[in-house]
Amino acid sequence: AESVRVLLRHKADVTKENAQGWTVLHEAISTGDPEIVHMVLQHRDFQQTSTTLGGVPELLQKISETPDFYMEMKWEFTSWVPLVSRVCPSDVCRIWKSGAKLRVDITLLGFENMSWERGRRSLIFRGEETGHWAELIEVNHDDKVVASERFEITQQIKRLTLDSMIPKNKEVERRLTSPILSTSLDTRNIAFERNTSGFWVWKTDRSEVVNDYEAKVFTANNVNVVTRIRTEHLTEEEKRRYKADRNPLESFLGTIEHEYGAQQDLTMEFASSNNPTALTPEEYFDPQFDLKDRDIGRPKEVTIRTQKFKANLWMSEEFPLSLVEQVSPIVDLMARTSAHFARLKDFITLDFPPGFPVKIEIPLFHILNARITFGCVNSCSTLEEASPQGPEGPQGPAAAPASPFVVDPSVFEIPKAYRVQD
Repeated sequence: AESVRVLLRHKADVTKENAQGWTVLHEAISTGDPEIVHMVLQHRDFQQTSTTLGGVPELLQKISETPDFYMEMKWEFTSWVPLVSRVCPSDVCRIWKSGAKLRVDITLLGFENMSWERGRRSLIFRGEETGHWAELIEVNHDDKVVASERFEITQQIKRLTLDSMIPKNKEVERRLTSPILSTSLDTRNIAFERNTSGFWVWKTDRSEVVNDYEAKVFTANNVNVVTRIRTEHLTEEEKRRYKADRNPLESFLGTIEHEYGAQQDLTMEFASSNNPTALTPEEYFDPQFDLKDRDIGRPKEVTIRTQKFKANLWMSEEFPLSLVEQVSPIVDLMARTSAHFARLKDFITLDFPPGFPVKIEIPLFHILNARITFGCVNSCSTLEEASPQGPEGPQGPAAAPASPFVVDPSVFEIPKAYRVQD
């Protein structure tokens, strides 16, 4: 604990991961020491909040330099399990961007354990070109209530203190009595392959029209959803309880599972409980030394579950928006509070084939897939012009406008009949 305290006092970055993908907090929990978990959790929350405060104005400043636009993202959730597929929802996300202002309308607020939370919300981000301040407005259309927060970055960071981030004891206890979970999209071996149609010598590269845009169809192979679970910090009773609570569906979902226990055969003569394989400091800190399966700390008990998926892409070189400059910053903003946007963010950072992904099909969680379609570009400059049901209006490429697209300022105003919370 004293070593951790010294490192934190000297501003060690607790948001980092090690070579195996485990975070500092994961390793702290694995010790089973409440004091270490408390310290690391407090510093992690402090560092993450500091980074987030600067992140929103920075993203708004980035999009302010690009042309204004309107766009719709249609989310359709599907599953190959019939009973699950029937209850999967859909959503049309409407987006207006003007200068350093952004409005995103959604009706799917989130989901957990196949339970969907619906509601009509507008998220309005207002910034300015220098990136020194930002305002976030959340409009609840169901209750006609508005919550607003404006902050200047330098002032907010000054007011942010380590003492304001003290975690609750219940939060520390919950982490120490639960498995350590890490879910990631493994795309290290991903390969994009052009889809074909026809038979034998008559095969041709497959293209489709998506929202009036000609698109080449690709399959992304070797996409794995990897869930890793560590349990070495749990008591035998807690381990039994965790195994009993596992979802019975997992046995037929195509999940490949591997368990790795403590490396008893690597235990050496001069080993200790915190150094079971007797690594020397020189070996541990030597970047050229191959540790193989040896490590310091409590021996890891890891279960790795891997599910293989195929993702599909429809790439169009006719789409008028830029993925990197205009769309990615918006996905990044939404990913801070939305699990499905976070998974999309992970995927669109890959090195795609040329063009814009006008349609994407990606795995989300275990039995759930998402199909995201982009369209209705610049079809709506005000709130009244487009149908709230989604992309029924004009879609696809249109004749070049005589002047740049302009969003009406009223889009970013708070409705007069709504109550503003203090």
